[in-house]
Amino acid sequence: MADAPLCLVADIGGTNTRVALAQGSRLMTASTRRFRNAEYPALAPVLRDFLAAAGSPEIDGACVAAAGPVRDGVATLTNLAWTVDGTELQGATGAARVAVLNDLQAQGHALGHIDPANLRTLVPAPVERRSGPMLVIGVGTGFNAAPVHDMPGVRVVAASECGHAGMPVRTARDLRLAEFVQTVHGFAGVEDVLSGRGLERLYAFVAREAGLEDRKTAAEIMAAIAEPGPAREAAALFARLLGAEAGNLALIHLPFGGIFLCGGVARAFSEHLGPMGFTENFRDKGRFSGFMDAFPVCIVEDDYAALTGCAAFLATN
Repeated sequence: MADAPLCLVADIGGTNTRVALAQGSRLMTASTRRFRNAEYPALAPVLRDFLAAAGSPEIDGACVAAAGPVRDGVATLTNLAWTVDGTELQGATGAARVAVLNDLQAQGHALGHIDPANLRTLVPAPVERRSGPMLVIGVGTGFNAAPVHDMPGVRVVAASECGHAGMPVRTARDLRLAEFVQTVHGFAGVEDVLSGRGLERLYAFVAREAGLEDRKTAAEIMAAIAEPGPAREAAALFARLLGAEAGNLALIHLPFGGIFLCGGVARAFSEHLGPMGFTENFRDKGRFSGFMDAFPVCIVEDDYAALTGCAAFLATN
């Protein structure tokens, strides 16, 4: 691995971009730097600043994970006015090999390269765990999911934008929530309730149902989660909806190899999802409820997983 060529990897979120160096599939974590997107007009100057601070090393390959759809090698950021393509990567880094991935695709390529100590079990695996497809679900600034399929000599991580599909509705209250949310965008999508700003909308909805006109940030809601009140109720609603949506995605993709929740909001909820009913709502699929036991679920607590996935992708493609 020490003889592997030096590569640059980056994880572009809605708020920050993290950049690091890697050798082969090994991420050089000490090299990681975080940049505030609001301070830059595009990705290229971020990469140039990183490389200059790193001593301008020669870069063989560059791979970035972008929080948005990627089409024909061009990423359009969902919550940021940037586009990223291979020409930009080559110009900023001098790399001969470049790749642009959706951020969830990068998370999928990281599976198998994450320290087991950074995987928190939420729904345990069945006694006879089967291999098969896996599924990564990202819950952070936005929401998305991607199925992971291992085939001889290649890993395929299919892109999607399922966070913009309709939110799960099971109860009359869910319908009231959907009607409350759709006043903003005209449509109540999954991401509108299962993301950082989604948690804020859940709080506003819970407060209004209680006759209050109150707003809190996601951080303020999490800080108040231990005490009875709208913050705890909004968090419990978040856990229930996340369990229901994860269950829907499990039935669509049949990830017998496991479901992996990642992203900053998922990590923030890691201690709360179980007690707040994630598992019960994940399994609540009528006559298929017993079948849901086939899908183990864990939370990825490795904040560098997308960078590791970019490195793994370059090393194997």
